[in-house]
Amino acid sequence: MAAEEYTPSSRDEAVALTYTPGDTAPTVVAKGRGFVAQEIVERAHAAGIYVHESPELVSLLMQVDLDEHIPPKLYTVIAELLAWIYRVEAGDDLPPPKFTALPQQIGG
Repeated sequence: MAAEEYTPSSRDEAVALTYTPGDTAPTVVAKGRGFVAQEIVERAHAAGIYVHESPELVSLLMQVDLDEHIPPKLYTVIAELLAWIYRVEAGDDLPPPKFTALPQQIGG
């Protein structure tokens, strides 16, 4: 549901998440660098999936294995992002959230 925007000036990584109500947490379904990152973003755009740019968050999510749930340390941040996406999709005109409390790392 979230991926880093791929532009020549941006970081060269992207991560895609999925979340279904009832799941314990969102799951990392795609991640990559370079060409793979570009493909993730292009496919998200083509499918009408919102793409959010946050190099710091992407850096943390790159540490999560594919098909794994995000770690509890990221629950609040991802919940804020999902809530914002749902509001934007409902027609609210809101600026993207600014993540001021991102953990430095997700392990340990």
